[in-house]
Amino acid sequence: MLNPGSRFRRRLVNYLVFAAFVVLLAGGGFAAFESRQVSNYWEGLWWALSLMSTVGFVGEAPESLLGRVLSSVLMVSGFAMMALVTAAISSLFVREEQAPDEQAEELFEAQALRLLADLAQRLEAIEATTRSDGTGEAEQPRS
Repeated sequence: MLNPGSRFRRRLVNYLVFAAFVVLLAGGGFAAFESRQVSNYWEGLWWALSLMSTVGFVGEAPESLLGRVLSSVLMVSGFAMMALVTAAISSLFVREEQAPDEQAEELFEAQALRLLADLAQRLEAIEATTRSDGTGEAEQPRS
């Protein structure tokens, strides 16, 4: 079984790599489509980063249709990224909170299984005693 912390880290790294890829790609898109507001790739990257982090536009809003579509995609991606990261962190806290309860439950189940196995052995011994009697019935106590 994987450690919940390692799964969390892997998921978080995947989210951050995806976000970085989107920001880098969008920076180029802004530099290409919004040449009046964005003079170079680095400004486009700044725009993309500010939109992805839900800060908003740096300066004026985009004028071209492609710039607006790209801005919309970045804003929605930023909200989704924040929600995913928050959910991943929350699930980690919930797992850590539930771990002691799960361990106690596993211990209880192991003890219950040992007791059931002991009872099954005792029952088998009693049945073997009644079968060896030959009558199929348990002996009656004598007074």
